[in-house]
Amino acid sequence: MTERRDTVMGMMQKIQENKIYIGSLPLPIFIVCSIIVIIAAQLNMLPKTLIGGFAVILPLGWCLGTIGQNIPFFKKFGAPAILSLIVPSILVYYGVFDENTLAATKMLMKDSNFLLFYIASLVCGSILGMHRVILIQGFIRMMIPMLLGMCIAAVVGVAVAVAFGDTWEHAFFYTVSPVMAGGIGEGVLQLSNAYSNILNQNYDFFVSALIPATVVGNFFAITFTAIMSRIGELKPQLSGHGQLVKIEFDGLADALKEDKTPLDARAMSGAIMILATLFIFGMILEKITHFPGPVLMIIATAIVKYFRLLPESVERGSQQWYKFISGNFTFPLMAGLGLLYIDLGSVVNVLTVPYFITIISVVLTVSMTGFVCSFFLKMYPVEASIISSCQSGMGGTGDVAILSTANRMNLMPFAQVATRLGGALMVICTTALLRYLHM
Repeated sequence: MTERRDTVMGMMQKIQENKIYIGSLPLPIFIVCSIIVIIAAQLNMLPKTLIGGFAVILPLGWCLGTIGQNIPFFKKFGAPAILSLIVPSILVYYGVFDENTLAATKMLMKDSNFLLFYIASLVCGSILGMHRVILIQGFIRMMIPMLLGMCIAAVVGVAVAVAFGDTWEHAFFYTVSPVMAGGIGEGVLQLSNAYSNILNQNYDFFVSALIPATVVGNFFAITFTAIMSRIGELKPQLSGHGQLVKIEFDGLADALKEDKTPLDARAMSGAIMILATLFIFGMILEKITHFPGPVLMIIATAIVKYFRLLPESVERGSQQWYKFISGNFTFPLMAGLGLLYIDLGSVVNVLTVPYFITIISVVLTVSMTGFVCSFFLKMYPVEASIISSCQSGMGGTGDVAILSTANRMNLMPFAQVATRLGGALMVICTTALLRYLHM
């Protein structure tokens, strides 16, 4: 009894001294801010602007992330990221949030596309902060498991579905392909449009039929990533601790050394201009080449890094901006994604054991292909498996969820290539096969 009282007293003292933080705020300040936001939401007074959106996702993400970080055992399996993503979607499913709250979040997440800004910040910052030899070697070596995993997973997924009594056509076009199509915007919507044109059926029917596979695949990709991350902790020889390739060169020790330079606000503000310019450049190239703009942005950033076209101070500022964004906005972003992008209603309608097992077989095959290939390509198995898992996620949304679960946000450039390039190839191959079957 005395021990419990001492624990409570110690906790109260920490609260009074502002030593307990929820996200970036001391607990008392966090509570006051959250109460004000809740009152505004109840009075329908939350502004439908960036301010209103941040007022919703910051406290929600910080709270759920902090809870996840303090759950024994489960915190080692990605509890902060999983809670931040799943709990808001459950609350939306049960109607907990009012329209004003969701509208403010939509303004930030969809209308202003904060997700794209977040991904661009991570991609540019991590590439410009990475040694150019590691960068190029990583891109080259990940192509083989990406292509091999896509092919093997398609065969395995179809075989499992057929074993449960499904037809191979239905299994491939409605379950397997959506899982590896690169998310909802770049994958499911593109597939739905192709299906609608080829089969002369309603577009909305295909959207509702394909989205559940993407959502469920994303969930299991997060789960397998959490397990793989834990394996890396138990078997350190299998993990690069955030580094993808096994490579030796002069200056490797300095390249892997953590940058402890004090934050430079001027350089960080310049980084925002750099990432915005590279993103816009990717969009311009997309109009010319008809290739995904985000992938072209990654290639352009890699070229800038490889040929050292930017001063070291700008590269350092980009890396610091990446660390600031990933360190403070990851869980809030996950909360926003859970509020708007994870539709549990569509998933509940298709919950069957064969459906789950088929999707699990696809995700597991993709993940293990990366794991096995790493031994032949001099990559770290844990990192290779995690990047491969991103192929079965929800595009950029899935990449954020998967990498944050494993605390490896620096792998975002590789994950984006695996997701967007792999997804684009899946959409093209699926569309071509369907058109061939219905000529």
